[in-house]
Amino acid sequence: QVQLVESGGGLVQPGGSLRLSCAASGRIASINGMGWYRQAPEKQRELVARITGGGSTNYADSAKGRFTISRDNAKNTVYLQMNSLKPEDTAVYYCNADITYYFGSSIFPRNADYWGQGTQVTVSS
Repeated sequence: QVQLVESGGGLVQPGGSLRLSCAASGRIASINGMGWYRQAPEKQRELVARITGGGSTNYADSAKGRFTISRDNAKNTVYLQMNSLKPEDTAVYYCNADITYYFGSSIFPRNADYWGQGTQVTVSS
């Protein structure tokens, strides 16, 4: 079974920084795109940043210049460094990954899209 486990959320003052981590575990053959999304109360989940297996990145306009996404392929982990945080960044942040994995006794890997459980980020004075 493949799992994504996030960490690093919390309460921070405006202008502060946080670093989110998301580690994938299980019988993983490879991880393709990975990303971070967020959902604020009464709003739809939205993309924050994504990174491909080759390291190409894209960001939501609200994240450009303040957030940096990176990944450590050896650790199956994606990070989100968030600087200059604003109250409007307050949300539950979710990790997402496109993972190729092995299931049961099959030698043929499968592919699926996985989500983490979410980590709360609150920006408030």
